[in-house]
Amino acid sequence: MHPILFEIPGIGFPLRTFGVLLGAGFLVGAWLFSVLIARFSKSPERDVEAYGALPTWVLVGIILGARLLYVVVEIARGSAVGQEFLAEPWRVIAVWQGGLVMYGGFAGALIGGVWCARRNQLRPLHAMDVGVVAGFVGQAIGRWGCLMVGDDYGSRVPERWQFLPFPLTIRVPDPLPPESLFGDENIGQLLWATQPMMSFKALIVAAVAYRVLRRRRYEGQAAWAGITTYAVLRFAVEFFRGDEVRGVWFGGALSTSQLISLAAFALGSAMLLKNRSRRDGEPLS
Repeated sequence: MHPILFEIPGIGFPLRTFGVLLGAGFLVGAWLFSVLIARFSKSPERDVEAYGALPTWVLVGIILGARLLYVVVEIARGSAVGQEFLAEPWRVIAVWQGGLVMYGGFAGALIGGVWCARRNQLRPLHAMDVGVVAGFVGQAIGRWGCLMVGDDYGSRVPERWQFLPFPLTIRVPDPLPPESLFGDENIGQLLWATQPMMSFKALIVAAVAYRVLRRRRYEGQAAWAGITTYAVLRFAVEFFRGDEVRGVWFGGALSTSQLISLAAFALGSAMLLKNRSRRDGEPLS
């Protein structure tokens, strides 16, 4: 609920809470990635160094993928935001104003990570398994940045559920702090706290993927389990969202993320089913 953490004295440059928490999430995720690489490696020192560049490429993929999908969806919907992108293309790079789609970021992270792994002759599927665990822990932190800036907010809570406390519901401040994205129409309203919901969802995905990673029968199993779990939870959380800027289709019946969730669930389930009898090695413990 505080979009601007503080302004740097002397120059008045605003340090945005969203960027700080996003950066913190990346740093924690990158650190956890190196810890897990060492944990599940026969040559920890060599592998930690070998996989060291991968988080940077994942970050590049996240930013590019998340922003690109947001821009494409808004232009495809013919929304006012999409028209602004067409009229003023420079706005495409203004990520500090909000407008990132998680699925685009996830796809970008996979592309960037796999490209880096192949380029350095690493094991892409192993990197995916570890990256899903570390990445979703980092996302759990970054999602609190969405809460601070007012992005990805929920719909209004029906009267019969208004007794539920935070972090299930949240009261929008009156007045709104400067540059908040909650919108004037939500001032003073009780909304579903979808940002904390998505943070907890990310932790659940990380926990599921980690559990599979410890007992995996083949490389890639933890990643597919994490993707499938995320698809189910994201589809459910979307029903509580209230920001139409995320993209809604078929008269508001489904959001962009729900459509992608259906595809992600189908892909993850198909890969788990296809490889159900596969054995690459002994379970890790």
